[in-house]
Amino acid sequence: MTDDYFTTPISHHIWDTKYRYRANNSIVDNTIVETWQRIAGALAGVESYEQSRWEEQFYNVLEGFKFLPGGRIQAGAGTQRQVTLFNCFVMGLIEDSMDSIFDHLKQGALTMQQGGGIGYDFSTLRPRGTPARTTGTIASGPVSFMRIWDSTCATLLSTGARRGAMMATLRCDHPDIEEFISAKKGGQELQNFNLSVQITDEFMKAIDRNDEWALVFPVDELGHDSAGRKTVLRRWTGSGSPVPCHILRHVRARSLWDEIMRATYDYAEPGVLFVDHINRSNNLWYCEHITATNPCGEIPLPPYGACNLGSINLTCFILEPFTTSARLDMDGISETTATATRMLDNVIDVSQFPFLEQAEQAQCSRRLGLGITGLGDALVMLGLHYGEQDARDLASDIMQTICYTAYRTSVSLADEKGPFSWFHRDNYLKGEFVRTLPSDIRDGIANYGIRNSHLTAIAPAGTISLLANNISSGVEPIYSLSHSRRILERDNTHRTYDLCDYAYDLWQQKQGAQAKLPRQFVDANRLSAIAHLDMQAVLQPYVDNAISKTINVPEDYAFAEFRDLYRLAYEKGLKGCATFRPNPITGAVLATAGEGRHAAHCCSVEREAD
Repeated sequence: MTDDYFTTPISHHIWDTKYRYRANNSIVDNTIVETWQRIAGALAGVESYEQSRWEEQFYNVLEGFKFLPGGRIQAGAGTQRQVTLFNCFVMGLIEDSMDSIFDHLKQGALTMQQGGGIGYDFSTLRPRGTPARTTGTIASGPVSFMRIWDSTCATLLSTGARRGAMMATLRCDHPDIEEFISAKKGGQELQNFNLSVQITDEFMKAIDRNDEWALVFPVDELGHDSAGRKTVLRRWTGSGSPVPCHILRHVRARSLWDEIMRATYDYAEPGVLFVDHINRSNNLWYCEHITATNPCGEIPLPPYGACNLGSINLTCFILEPFTTSARLDMDGISETTATATRMLDNVIDVSQFPFLEQAEQAQCSRRLGLGITGLGDALVMLGLHYGEQDARDLASDIMQTICYTAYRTSVSLADEKGPFSWFHRDNYLKGEFVRTLPSDIRDGIANYGIRNSHLTAIAPAGTISLLANNISSGVEPIYSLSHSRRILERDNTHRTYDLCDYAYDLWQQKQGAQAKLPRQFVDANRLSAIAHLDMQAVLQPYVDNAISKTINVPEDYAFAEFRDLYRLAYEKGLKGCATFRPNPITGAVLATAGEGRHAAHCCSVEREAD
C-alpha cells in the first residue's frame, strides 16, 4: 500500500511526526491506511457483537480523511503507549494551600505527559498581598503560581511532537484580575497558557450602567484580614451556593472592560468565557458547575471533566466542486455522523486516564465533542462567500444535521448499551439546550435515555486539518491562499513549509494557475469582524459544548471598533470569544520564519491539544 492519500509534504510530515505508530523506534504504521486500520480495530474492539462489521464501518469513515478523530485518538488508539485518548481536561479545584497547589501541579504535569491538554480556574487562590490564615505569610497571587505551571509545561513534551497546552481562567471579580489581564504584555511569560476571563451577566450589566465593580474574595479564605470590610454574596468557584465575600476594592466596570479589550488588541489575550450562559445551557446543569475550559475553549468542563473530540471533514462531501452543479452530500454527512458518534463513545471505554477522578467524570457523563472542519474550503468549493447569508444558512443546516443525527444516535446507543450514569430523565429534559431539540429526540430521551451527556463541539482542528491536506481548519474561513508555516519537529526543532490552501490548490488543478479567482475566495483578514461573529452565532444553537473560533482583524483595525467585539459576541449568545490582530508581541497566527518572535497565538497548531 502507498500513501497516495497525501497530496502535500506537510500532511505526510504531520502524520509521520504526530500520529504514526512507532514502537521502540521501530515503525509499526507503514502507511496512513495502517493507521486507520489500527484506530478502527481498537475502537471496534469494545463492541459486544459484530466487531468485524463495526471495524469495517469505522475504517470507511476514516479513509480519505472523511472523519478526523482528535489527535490523541489517532496517536494512541491501538498502541501499547500509556496515554490518554482524550484531548481535553479541566483539572481539579485548587485549594488555597501549598499542599493543594503542588498536588495539582503534579496532576497537571502527569496529564500533559500522557497527552492531554488541561484547563484550570485559578480564582480560588488568594489575591496578592493578603496574609495566609495560618502562617501569616503574604500571598503572591494566582499569576505567580501560574508561572510555576508554565515552567513545568515548558519542560514536557506530550505524545508526539506537541507541546503541552493549558488554559487559565480567572473570575472578573477576583482582586488580581488586572494583573491576570496584563500577564502576557511583554511576550515573555505564560507562553504555554491561553488566558480567558470569566465574564458574568452581572458584569455585563455593570458595564452598561457604568457602575463601580466590586473585586471580592470569600470571607472564610481571607480570615483575620477581613475585619471591618463590606460583604456581598457570590457563588464562588467550588461553592455550591453563594458565599459571603469581602469587598477588597472597586473599579469602574467600563474601565476594567477596556483593560481586557486593550490587552487583546495589543497582544491577542485574554479571551472571554461567558460563564453564566455556559452554565445555563449546560445539559448537566443539575449536577455540575463550570468555570473553566480545555485549552482552546470549545469544551467547558467541571473539575476533572474530560472530553474526546472528532471533526467531520466537509470537503469530502462536496460533489462536483467549482461547477454549476456543485452540491453538498448531506446524507453522507449524516451517515458519517452516526458512525463517528459511536466511535467516539467507544473511545471512552478504550482510553486510559491519568487519574481516577478523570476516569469517573468521563465514564459517568460520556461527554463527546463532535464537530466540523474544512468549512471555509467547502463553502468556496460550492461557490459561496463565507461572509454572506447563504453561506451561513448552509453552515447552520450542516451543524443542525450533525447535532440532531448525533443525538438520535446517542438515544439509540442508550437503548442498546444504556444511558450515561449521571442521566436523570426529568432534569436532563429540562435543560435549556435539550428543550430546543426536535420532539422525536426528546421523546426518545424520555423513553430510552441518552448515552452521552453532550455530543457536539467545534474544535480548532488545526493539526488534523493539516493532516487532511491543509484544508481550512474548524469553522474558520481560509486563512490565506498560500503561506509559510513553521512546524515543530520530533527533535524539538522547527521546519518551515510552504503551503497552499486545499480549495485553492484544487481550483488551480481544474482551471489552471492563471485562472481568475471567483469572488468566494476570501481569506480571514478580508472578512469583517462581524462576519466572523455571525458565522459562529448561527452554529452555536446546535453546539451543546462550545466553539473555538478566532475573530481575525487586520493590524490597522481601529480600537474604537475593536472594543465592542466581545460585547457583540455576548449579545449574539456565544459562550466565549477570542480575537486576533497581528501585533509585535505575537506576530501573525500563521507565521513565516521571520515572524512571530515570542508567544504562539492561542489557537495555533502548537497551542491546541490536537
